[in-house]
Amino acid sequence: MTQRIVIDPVTRIEGHLRIDCEIQDGRVVKAWSSGQMWRGIEEILKGRDARDAWVITQRICGVCTTVHAITSVRAVENALDMEIPLNAQFIRNMIMAAHGVHDHIVHFYHLSALDWVDIVSALSADPAKAARFAAGLSDWAGSSEQNLTAVQDKLKAFAASGQLGIFANGYWGHPEMRLSPEANLMAAAHYLQALEIQRKANRIVAILGGKTPHIQNLAVGGVANPVDPDSADAINMERLYRIKQFIDELALFVRQAYMVDVAAIAANYPEWLTMGAGVTHALSVPDMPIDTRGAECTLPGGFLKDGDIAQFEPITGFHDPTFESAVLESSKHAWYADDDKPLHPYEGKTRPNYTDFADDGKYSWVKAPTYKGERAQVGPLANVLAMVAAKHEPTTRHLNTLLGTVKGLIGAELPLTALQSTLGRHAARAVRCAVLLESLDDQWNRLVANIRKGDLETFNQPEFPKGAVQGFGFHEAPRGCLSHWVVVEKGKIVNYQAVVPTTWNAGPRDQEEQAGPYEASLVGNSVADPERPLEALRTIHSFDPCLACAVHMVDPQQRELTKVQVV
Repeated sequence: MTQRIVIDPVTRIEGHLRIDCEIQDGRVVKAWSSGQMWRGIEEILKGRDARDAWVITQRICGVCTTVHAITSVRAVENALDMEIPLNAQFIRNMIMAAHGVHDHIVHFYHLSALDWVDIVSALSADPAKAARFAAGLSDWAGSSEQNLTAVQDKLKAFAASGQLGIFANGYWGHPEMRLSPEANLMAAAHYLQALEIQRKANRIVAILGGKTPHIQNLAVGGVANPVDPDSADAINMERLYRIKQFIDELALFVRQAYMVDVAAIAANYPEWLTMGAGVTHALSVPDMPIDTRGAECTLPGGFLKDGDIAQFEPITGFHDPTFESAVLESSKHAWYADDDKPLHPYEGKTRPNYTDFADDGKYSWVKAPTYKGERAQVGPLANVLAMVAAKHEPTTRHLNTLLGTVKGLIGAELPLTALQSTLGRHAARAVRCAVLLESLDDQWNRLVANIRKGDLETFNQPEFPKGAVQGFGFHEAPRGCLSHWVVVEKGKIVNYQAVVPTTWNAGPRDQEEQAGPYEASLVGNSVADPERPLEALRTIHSFDPCLACAVHMVDPQQRELTKVQVV
């Protein structure tokens, strides 16, 4: 017997996502991923000054703000073949790294940990026993008996009031929740501590970017930040040392709590290291440029066929011709007017044509991208595999540390292929978070050293030719490979397309009927209780969906959807 379940909307993500699954004998046999909003930013940008695109594109999402801003200015700079001052590169890199650290912490603890952690179970835990359990894993000071008792008291107060507040509506007591009460209490404590810790990363973004979300300091040609060690109104050593303090505090939490918590969950749910692989072709891009043209990056990226590090094809830098030519988007199963053939982003169209949800027809507002004709998974898993293939020492070191912790808990080694799974994506994200912190510290040191040399430049003036130019920019965003593509004539935007990580992962079937990563990863997943499809949510959440980036809202009757009053 085949049963159809619909999860609409998928919660604890950004934006409106619908997931349909056909279940047979307790396992998913077919899936559909549907973005339920339309993205119209591309149409808004047409005819506007190319120097303003970054301000508008970062409104694509309220979380992924800085990533669209940086990718947009890189696209325009690429079209103009510009060089960027080193200080500007380092400042941008620090913003991107801090944003990535913030995003990874929030994703694991606040958007997906509750798929594995039973908050109600923590009410019956013994805080002293929980503290001993935590001490056996790491030296994190936040896991003391005193702290765990305070957290349990807070949870009990929620429960006594008849509600669980931020912990309401979880699948508490689900048969697939298997952590002990003590492990659940430890994880609940780290969940609450992460709310404070993630603010430290955001404060770095705000110091350098002027505010967050929606930074204010970027410009085509560099950044608007003045650098002056003697000025209180510029980037000076006082502000930089404040940032360094935040870096060190974040690193402590990531090493002693985040990495360890992921390992503990993997040890308690080992079967989820073999499920949820889906599309194994992996795509990531290099980032953290340390020269003026983006030719030399400290974090490598590339394409891995079947996720095989022996088949690694590096992407060389911001002007890589293979990447520029290899990306296409199909609208065959998306609600757009043009579906005759896949289009290159320079030629991409964004003409909405909503019909209805049709299993074998159009069923999503998200397009279906391919790289060299293949569907590819993007995100921390793809990035970590690429960096391992490129023999990036910090990545290999942090990955070995995490895998070593799991080995100590289960008594067996995990192969690298275990990362191609639902829990493997979480493990890779934790590793990437640790790598980003090292990169953030490295960029801090590079900026300080460059200022000490007397270099205070942060901006080069862009010059637009009279004819048409085109360019692309990319960034290895928290959710994976993000690229913007722009065609400019006389300084005005003629065409603009954003191919975002969730487009890669959440896209429907493509021109050749190849399933995307979400859909493919669900096939084979067990579902113990179709009324409470926790297992399907575990796999989808492991990608960290951001449908707000892939789509935006439209009413086909053109009615007003909402009104906002500024007071």
